[in-house]
Amino acid sequence: MSSPEIASLSWGQMKVQGSTKIYKDCKVWPGGSRDWDWRETGTEHSPGVQPADVEEVVKKGVQTLVIGRGMSEALKVPPSTLEYLEKQGIDVRVLQTEKAVKEYNALAAQGVRVGGVFHSTC
Repeated sequence: MSSPEIASLSWGQMKVQGSTKIYKDCKVWPGGSRDWDWRETGTEHSPGVQPADVEEVVKKGVQTLVIGRGMSEALKVPPSTLEYLEKQGIDVRVLQTEKAVKEYNALAAQGVRVGGVFHSTC
């Protein structure tokens, strides 16, 4: 099962291949995608992406996880999250969201089992 391409990105809107939904923030993994609802884990811009935010994607068996920090990189990624991913043996890339989407799509096109969590606004 391959990772779906992110078909489009603009401020506050993301479309993922194979889904008719328009996401504001989303999680993607080999074979699927869904809304990334920050309320599930109490996530805020600071301290940022929690281990609980990425755990679901990690459990899908990804080799690499791409984190999109937002268009202006307002979303932080604390050391605890990076340490969690390292302990799981996951290669992690933390980038501004437009760059993150390009990186994710390039890895997906190469057949890498890549997942992502993307914030499409600030």
